[in-house]
Amino acid sequence: MTRHGNPLTIALPKGRLEEQVREHLASRGIRFEFTDRKLVADDESGRFRFLLVKNADLPVYVAHGIAGLGVCGEDVVYESGHRFFRIERFSFGGTKMCLATHADFDPDGARHMTIATKFTRFARDHFHKRGVAVEIIKLNGSVELAPVLGLAPYIVDLVETGSTLRANNLVVREELASISVSMIANPAYYKIHYARIDELAALIHE
Repeated sequence: MTRHGNPLTIALPKGRLEEQVREHLASRGIRFEFTDRKLVADDESGRFRFLLVKNADLPVYVAHGIAGLGVCGEDVVYESGHRFFRIERFSFGGTKMCLATHADFDPDGARHMTIATKFTRFARDHFHKRGVAVEIIKLNGSVELAPVLGLAPYIVDLVETGSTLRANNLVVREELASISVSMIANPAYYKIHYARIDELAALIHE
């Protein structure tokens, strides 16, 4: 990939996904590190500039053009309400959006549900499409506590191994959606830099 002008800007989410992205990009010859607690890093070639941001904030930075590109889960994009171009879908980082309850709870075909979740937009839209009335309680922390403490009988959350659910005597009642990780682009940014972004997409394609 040839270098043209300013580096492409790419937002990455803090945490384990950032590590997976960094490993994948390194396997394609794109190497960088966030050193000394810095939140901005350039790759060795100077073609790319990476911004380390909070996962939930990532679509905001891309939507406002602070970063032209970003890597995050489809759940985060959906909750943001913003529209982006999907550049590449990755095989790593995927998870499931699930409905869970306490193991002793009997749903008994309820047509009204009280759900605690971080993913309020997803939960409301999903169950409204099914004609199920829902009351949504937004939580930002560990939603697994909601059924345990009696805040809400249902939770909607991302589930990978299910170990946290089992530790709190919770069970998955239904898998609602498969969530994948993608590289997204600000539409206006893509129109300006499409040639370089397409070249990047070809380089990182699995």
